[in-house]
Amino acid sequence: MTIMRTLFLLALSLFSVFGGGALYAEAMAEEVFVGDTILTPEDLEMEADHRLVMAPKDSVRIDTAQFKSLPTLSAKDVRKLKLQNFVPNPKRALWLSLVLPGAGQIYNRKYWKLPIFYGGFLGCTYAFLWNQQMYRDYSQAYLDLMDSDANTKSYLDFLPPNFDITGREQQYQTLFKNRRDRYRRYRDLSGFAFVGVYLLSVIDAYVDAQLSQFDITPDLSLRIEPAVIGNDLPAVPLRQRAAYGVGCALTF
Repeated sequence: MTIMRTLFLLALSLFSVFGGGALYAEAMAEEVFVGDTILTPEDLEMEADHRLVMAPKDSVRIDTAQFKSLPTLSAKDVRKLKLQNFVPNPKRALWLSLVLPGAGQIYNRKYWKLPIFYGGFLGCTYAFLWNQQMYRDYSQAYLDLMDSDANTKSYLDFLPPNFDITGREQQYQTLFKNRRDRYRRYRDLSGFAFVGVYLLSVIDAYVDAQLSQFDITPDLSLRIEPAVIGNDLPAVPLRQRAAYGVGCALTF
């Protein structure tokens, strides 16, 4: 009995030495040292779950290495792209044209229209000033011819040198009056033409800006083919209701 008890105690001591050391080594292998803190696998799992919860929902992992191969655009290229993709605002073009004639065309990048409108403005202005001057001259000549003052003879500037109109004053009064009225009418028409060119420049700037987004498809074609006309009447025989012609189909 004593021998069996001694063997049992010896086996228990051997197990405690070798088996306990192995369990301790396994436990130590499963632990992680972070600084002075020992983290167990359970602690690491809780830490991973915490980071997963705290991460933004819309976060995406992006590999920045793939963007290094993409070409970079310079400031000059960016300006060119902005000019190519420029879409004018119709209201802004309208107000610019109302404030300054031709500014709407500059805003729409239609510089070739500027000589047309400014040429119209200059032509109307010249016609207005010239007709105004002629109207004043003929008005003064008509007044000098009507009065009895011998010193007021501005009407002689419109006659050949040493030309005598004695006895024909009434005829020349009518002539000067008609020319005065004619140049006054031309002066007024020149003013209306100037306003017309101004309104035309405003309308052109607004319409041009509106049509800048108009989709002009390249698929524009006209197809001409034979057609049977009047074959949609079932109550009439085919020979009586059918007519043959040419059909045109416009695709746009």
